[in-house]
Amino acid sequence: MSRPRTAALAAYLALLILVLGGLPLLKGALYLEKHEGDTLHLAELVLRMARGEWPHLDFMTPIGVLAIAPIAAFVRAGAGIGHAILYAQILVAAVLLLPVLRVAASRMTGIWPWAYGGFVMLLCLALVHGEAESSVSISMHYNRWAWAASYVVIPLALLAATGRPRPWLDGALIGLGMAALVLTKVTYFAAFAPGVAVALIARRQATMIVSALVAGLAVAALMTVLAGPAFWSAYLRDLLTVAAGESRAAPGESFVDVIVAPLYMGGSLALVATVIFLRQAGRTVEGLSLLVLMPGCFYVAYQNFGNDPQWLYLLALLAFVLRPAPGLANGMGWDLRAALTVTGIAALCFGAPSAINLAFSPWRHLAADAEDTVPLLPRLPVHDDLRTPAARLYTVNLKEPYDRPGDPFATFRDLAGREDPPVLNGETLPECQIEGGISGWFELVADDLAAAGYGGSAILGTDLYSAYWMFGDFEPVKGAAPWYYGGLPGAENADYIVVPICPMAFALRSQMLKAFEEGGWMLREVRRTALYILVEPVAP
Repeated sequence: MSRPRTAALAAYLALLILVLGGLPLLKGALYLEKHEGDTLHLAELVLRMARGEWPHLDFMTPIGVLAIAPIAAFVRAGAGIGHAILYAQILVAAVLLLPVLRVAASRMTGIWPWAYGGFVMLLCLALVHGEAESSVSISMHYNRWAWAASYVVIPLALLAATGRPRPWLDGALIGLGMAALVLTKVTYFAAFAPGVAVALIARRQATMIVSALVAGLAVAALMTVLAGPAFWSAYLRDLLTVAAGESRAAPGESFVDVIVAPLYMGGSLALVATVIFLRQAGRTVEGLSLLVLMPGCFYVAYQNFGNDPQWLYLLALLAFVLRPAPGLANGMGWDLRAALTVTGIAALCFGAPSAINLAFSPWRHLAADAEDTVPLLPRLPVHDDLRTPAARLYTVNLKEPYDRPGDPFATFRDLAGREDPPVLNGETLPECQIEGGISGWFELVADDLAAAGYGGSAILGTDLYSAYWMFGDFEPVKGAAPWYYGGLPGAENADYIVVPICPMAFALRSQMLKAFEEGGWMLREVRRTALYILVEPVAP
């Protein structure tokens, strides 16, 4: 790509950052329309890191440090968390601008550098995770950021440079990108590393491999210096806890369904067809690399909530960029340029609903109704720029079975296959669950605990969240999980444990109480209200 065209592309990407990143700031706050629980989880991760804590070392999470640190840095600098999130998105896009420019200018021609660069910026700056539901949400932002890094790494490894090769630079970008995946969401690294390695080896890019290894190891060394050697073993422990847990190892469809279910089969067939047509067109290295990347694409979609196949746009790009000259046909007489054009269009069509949702989200946020919204963190006034409709935070519904003894449907209970009711100190707890009212729950319980004299304590909950310290004068529990995945993380550091009478996640309360019982812990009751039982944990 010529220098004037490269400069024009850089200006275009900068303009996208200015527009898509700046539009949400015009609103004066970040207004959510769903996923308040996920955002509460993110807020705790960010605020704890802004206090000087390290993920994995001071609190349990499978999410990497780079998914949290950009937001925490702005919070530490004094920004409210709503603005900090928006600033962090702009920062990520700005950091990726030059790597994206390198990929676009050295691997693509025609309209494709512009389409590619625009979509990567969109992944950084969107205000929804994907899918086709029209709403504003910052949930799973790290998935978008990891996809953006993947969109830099994979084309650099898989596509040959169209101009002067710069293997040291390209290899360094691959190494830095793969390191970013490890430190953002390691799933992406595990999924795409084999395909990236195969592409580099098959293209005999020894210099790029050495450069990538040096850059990646340099990041690992820097992290070790900053966080200490224990960071890596703690990170691995958190990942293994989630993988072995029952709640979040696979938060959506089964792996097979992510490939062959009606919603996904079209995209899967487009991927298979692209591999076949590339190899028939003589693009054996690219076809082989894409074949090795295929399971990783499926696995990332399987492991992410919503199972959004955001590899479809990269597939379309590869299909278009790697088309042969007209006239080359396969054994069936199909023109392979036309065949790859069709598969590229198919991939774009299958991915269009999610892509359109991403593109509209900053504009949707600008038009969002700010009336009747309240802060997600009402007890932290500096962070009142993170807002959501009041009804979503304070509408509380009680969900309970209608087949208990004495109920009209009791005769069918055995057919329902319900799990046994949870037991605390020999007492069977109610089978019920509250839906909604996240802020209402923490405000009521935090106020009651403070009035009863438990202020200043480190409070853990047998529920999905333990965010009491963000709603009252309490301390975060060292080692605890802001989002419960399994086991008893942080229990040894908790002064007290809140056992909800009706939790937000019935199965998780049962799971945690069972873990306490199996671990030989004694839970001494010290307070009981209509909402919760407060117990003092005594380790075995």
